[in-house]
Amino acid sequence: MRGLRFGILLAGTAVAAVLAAPRTPVFAAADSDKAVESLVPVPDTSLVPPPTASDVKPGTTGTIPAAPAAQPNPASAAPAAQPNTTTATPAEPSTTTTAPAAPAPQPAAAAAPALSPADQQVADKLREVLTGKADRIIDHKNKAGVDAFYAARNYAPLFIDDGNADARAKAIAAFLAKVDADGLDPADYPVPEIKAGADATALADAELKYAETVLTYARHAQIGRVHYSRISGDISYNLVAPEAGDVLGGLVDTNDVAGALERFEPPHAGYKALKAKLAEVRAAKGAPSGPHIGPGPVLKVAKMPMQDSRVPLLRERLGVAGEADDTTYTRTLAEAVKAFQESHKLAATGQLNAATIEAINGPRHDRDADIIIANMERWRWLPRDLGRSYVMVNIPDYTLRVVHDGVQVWKTKIVSGGPGQHATPLLTETMKYITVNPTWNVPPSIINNEYLPALAQDPTVLDRMGLKLERNPDGSVHIFQPPGERNALGRIRFNFPNKFLVYQHDTPDKYLFSRAVRDYSHGCMRVENPDKYAEVLLSISNPKDGYTVDRIHHMYGTGEVDIHMTTPIPVHITYQTAYVDDAGKLVIRDDIYGRDARYFALMKSDERKVADIPTESRDGFGTVARPARLPDNYPGYANNSGGGNGLFGWLFGGPNQGSNERAAAYPPRRQTWSR
Repeated sequence: MRGLRFGILLAGTAVAAVLAAPRTPVFAAADSDKAVESLVPVPDTSLVPPPTASDVKPGTTGTIPAAPAAQPNPASAAPAAQPNTTTATPAEPSTTTTAPAAPAPQPAAAAAPALSPADQQVADKLREVLTGKADRIIDHKNKAGVDAFYAARNYAPLFIDDGNADARAKAIAAFLAKVDADGLDPADYPVPEIKAGADATALADAELKYAETVLTYARHAQIGRVHYSRISGDISYNLVAPEAGDVLGGLVDTNDVAGALERFEPPHAGYKALKAKLAEVRAAKGAPSGPHIGPGPVLKVAKMPMQDSRVPLLRERLGVAGEADDTTYTRTLAEAVKAFQESHKLAATGQLNAATIEAINGPRHDRDADIIIANMERWRWLPRDLGRSYVMVNIPDYTLRVVHDGVQVWKTKIVSGGPGQHATPLLTETMKYITVNPTWNVPPSIINNEYLPALAQDPTVLDRMGLKLERNPDGSVHIFQPPGERNALGRIRFNFPNKFLVYQHDTPDKYLFSRAVRDYSHGCMRVENPDKYAEVLLSISNPKDGYTVDRIHHMYGTGEVDIHMTTPIPVHITYQTAYVDDAGKLVIRDDIYGRDARYFALMKSDERKVADIPTESRDGFGTVARPARLPDNYPGYANNSGGGNGLFGWLFGGPNQGSNERAAAYPPRRQTWSR
């Protein structure tokens, strides 16, 4: 079969590769990413270290007692409190915070009256437990920090006073009972019940349970109730959990327990706006009545069982028994769907279609609350400091925004990756340079999956598409497209090196930007107005160089040109299916990659118990693709390592001389693949 629609195939390819072709010296970056990075002062875009006790204003009324002073103990002396040099974070920073403040030492625990005999017994028991094995209560990740905190206090309890929960503990219990306002479940943060007349052992256990619950909340609030690796393998953020000493130390000398704990929630304006909308939605008539069933393909009973991540949620809504991790659309479930359709005057087909999902989900505000909570969770994955200037991409909204000094200075449309294996990954990385006239190096995955099958049917397709082919010394195949107006990457590529090998770039297929749904690429992001985007970025990063749209247009040609950014700019690729727009309106977008659906399913399954623990990626993202080679059974191809007429003989006929001439015309070059 000849004459395949390879124009569509090329148009569907939005993978950026960063091959170093000949450079123009005036604008040129170094020949490798490492060399480029060595020339560029890269800002720190990781999470700002967690807040410390010094960020919480000390109380003045003395309602909550200060930390007890060390008591004489002939058996052992408590170690002296060491100053904490963790960088402080403002308690209420703006969306785009400034650079972190200089490290400030954490104040030592204040002197306190002598412990009562009952509290001294608790302190002695805490010393015994913490210097032994406290793993039955304290998570191993927290143990060292908890040990150090209590040792500095000579093991005086923080939450227990004379055999009862003190005012601090009661304030913590009251705060944790209301964390549903931040989309968290109060049941995840239990506080111990202290019975009258409890002995020192029970009181010490209660003390440590309070500590562990507070630490669990602070960790969930700062880096997420669900670790992103539980949602998908194509998500990567640099999460930094708060230190135990900072969390507990922040509760020592404050009358504002709520403020000491709220500081771990995201400070971003986008998060706070969603929190306010969540309260509005819940105040509306008809609070959420069950998990939200997201959109997706029509499910029906077929010869081959259909699998879908929404099935566990569907069973829950319809009251059908089954294993939490079973995603099979069974005949039993189809019968339940059919019964639901009959009771709601829908076509009783037993198929899960859009109309049935709409009826199951109920009123719109029910779904909105669930979606808002899922998006609040994703805000927790982002850096607390987004950067003074940054790029924010919202995949479900197909938009890209540039923010400078807290103000949006530019916005444009994008085309993102398609669902499934072509989904655009979520990440935070740093844009370091821009390439004008990029070469597109076809990734091995696309060669193997798309071009080699195409070549088997039409050996002339590469020439007709303007693609060049090389054979590497190891026998593998390299296919690339030289710079030009027909290049799949267009005229400009925006580079922020990352393990997923995705970038932002121009495209010759401008017609796609007129569509409402724009998920057509292989993972990279196509930008509608790349020349203006380059001008905006360079005006921020290289303000003295005078780059304009016209100047960039004059750089168009056939040779790659790298413009390195004097001040690199963070790029945040996000997935905001719910956000509040500039007019204060809640906007809901389709869950195109099923990230919301996966979150809902996880929180209703047994995996919920370990949802905050990272898991290894099962999707293979970020790995090097296998080299592209022709199968041995291709016509005239003896093997993949040499001999016979080889690939060029199969494509073009004749001896190996033709391939040698072609190889000379297109010599090997540095290859960095992208999706």
